[in-house]
Amino acid sequence: MGVVGDKAMVATGHPLAARAAQTQLLAGASAVDAAIAADAVLGVVEPMATGIGGDLLAMLVPPGEAPVSYNGTGRAPLALTMEHIAALPQEKIPERHPLSVTTPGVVQGWYDLHQRYGKRPWSELFVDAIRIANDGFAVAPVAAREWALFRPVIARDPAAAALYRADRVPQAGEWFANPALARLLQEIAEQGPAAFYQGRIPEAAERAMRRHGGLLAAADFDAHFGNFCTPVSSKFRGADIYECPPNSHGVAVLHALAALDGQDLTIDSPKTTLAMVQAMEQAMGHAKKTVADPAGNTVCTTVVDGQGFAVTLMSSVFKRFGSGLVVDEGGFALQNRGHGFAQPGHINGPAPGKRPYHTVVPGAALRAGQFLGVFGVVGGAMQPQGQVQLLCRMLAGGEAPQSALDRPRWRLEGQRMLAIEQGTATPVIDALRAAGYIQPNGVGELGGRSDFGGAQCIMRLTDGRLCGASDKRKDGMALAVATP
Repeated sequence: MGVVGDKAMVATGHPLAARAAQTQLLAGASAVDAAIAADAVLGVVEPMATGIGGDLLAMLVPPGEAPVSYNGTGRAPLALTMEHIAALPQEKIPERHPLSVTTPGVVQGWYDLHQRYGKRPWSELFVDAIRIANDGFAVAPVAAREWALFRPVIARDPAAAALYRADRVPQAGEWFANPALARLLQEIAEQGPAAFYQGRIPEAAERAMRRHGGLLAAADFDAHFGNFCTPVSSKFRGADIYECPPNSHGVAVLHALAALDGQDLTIDSPKTTLAMVQAMEQAMGHAKKTVADPAGNTVCTTVVDGQGFAVTLMSSVFKRFGSGLVVDEGGFALQNRGHGFAQPGHINGPAPGKRPYHTVVPGAALRAGQFLGVFGVVGGAMQPQGQVQLLCRMLAGGEAPQSALDRPRWRLEGQRMLAIEQGTATPVIDALRAAGYIQPNGVGELGGRSDFGGAQCIMRLTDGRLCGASDKRKDGMALAVATP
């Protein structure tokens, strides 16, 4: 079933992050405080997935109130011009390119969330992250595998190679420390977001970008802001599902669930699985045509505090190690979200100061106006697909949260390519392949080693207790917290 508790619950992608959240909750923190503390730790222990050089989105469910979403995604450099784009192959920003770097939004996101919903002193939220970055930590098994797999990414930039030890990447259990990041986190704890968006860090980022031919500048840091907004929602099996609005592609979750809601969903049957894949394919196709700024890899933390406040907080540098370019003075990698832009002329075409199509999808569910769950699935394009599969299992199939997370998954990777996780029943595989979905062997950086995501989830059981679940595909855990 998962971890069951009566009061507060945490589910996140690393034990050290879970313990940091637990410490905050035991000290009287809000769910938001605990999630920030966990996210700061994740940026230290999973640098290939997230960090202060990336973005943040959150779904918040205050007790007795309507859900609220927060968009902390960064924008394209103000100096970006169409001449820069025209000089690129097919006028598309490549996956690992200096022009793919967008302004980081994590630190401002932490601060905005704390200003509205925090209870604990700001400076206390970063104690664990600072200590772990300074003293070091034992690299976890899944993180170690990804570190090794994406060693070529960090080897391209001498600063990244030195910071993340591209010459000999850390093995599972090996100690790794990041003193430069510890120093910066200490400054953020003492000075707030000004320590990141003004002064030495933006100037250092600008120098790094100039060395590589990028455009991100100190002025982009100074101009950054995030915003609270109203979530988009849809009904599925008697629950209201909430997602962040564009530029996130959470709308793909809602479109797929709406198409499935009226169908007979016998979970794990070939017919149902095919229907889910087809609904998801149509929903993602629609999202790619319509999602844009209306104005791989990721981490997820879900928390419910003792007062019933619930949050899904997700942060990301996009692809593993982001752009592969680092600000060595701050000990962090810059994200590559600009790769999410389409070509010029598309609604999601690049423009200065514009937010790109974003894969991060924090979600929540209510039933009859009452909190039902918070959840997220990391893994780039796997995020909406993973959510649909989990929600179908839990809400249509009646599966317990941990069981739903543990089941094998499928992943659409474009052009009728469908990766199917090991353990899927043969009749289901046969039905999907007979429908024309082929195996995506050797495609992309993963070389056919498809990422089926990593989910974190907290659900309210019918007896009122909380059930936390953490994906075995990651290094995380769920913790029940007996708050005062």
